[in-house]
Amino acid sequence: MNQFDHKATAWDDDPVKHARAQAVAAGIRAMVALRPSMRALEFGCGTGLLGFALRDEFAHLTLADNSPGMLAVLRDKIAAAGIANVAPLHFELGAGEAPAGPYDVVFSLMTLHHIADSARALADLNALLAPGGSLCIADLDAEDGSFHGEGFDGHNGFERSTLAALAEAAGFCAVRFDTVFTMEKGARRYPLFLMVAERAAG
Repeated sequence: MNQFDHKATAWDDDPVKHARAQAVAAGIRAMVALRPSMRALEFGCGTGLLGFALRDEFAHLTLADNSPGMLAVLRDKIAAAGIANVAPLHFELGAGEAPAGPYDVVFSLMTLHHIADSARALADLNALLAPGGSLCIADLDAEDGSFHGEGFDGHNGFERSTLAALAEAAGFCAVRFDTVFTMEKGARRYPLFLMVAERAAG
């Protein structure tokens, strides 16, 4: 079972997750020139909090995740809202057939730090974008491991300069960052960045 399957039914009960998604959506609107004709993909969408916040910005939005539990909750939400331009997809980056792109915008929230090979992930995301398309990655700034705690085997956030260099090596240009949200756990504060980069148009 995917580690997120058992969390899916209660995922939307946390108001911080809603606030975080709204803040990242606002950051994407501020940093990317969105147009209503665009096609977009969110990978690692979970129950679709960020995707739902952005769904009216796009002609079509694919929400992809590798957790059947999260996707089950998402499908119920799409049906309940009667949304026609959003489609759920079971997909894991780097495994299996890629979604039917190319996309004008690809975005994610708190997903990249769970993927072991960041360089490969960025290259795979570059391949999903149309030339000139935008990649929007929201994730943790580098931290000391206290955010997830003992036993976590992903990345403890990212140094922005290191991630920018990886993005450029994967074929992206015009890489820029902004701090869009801060999470709190106990007495600790964990900034969340939004990285926006473009696939080279040539």
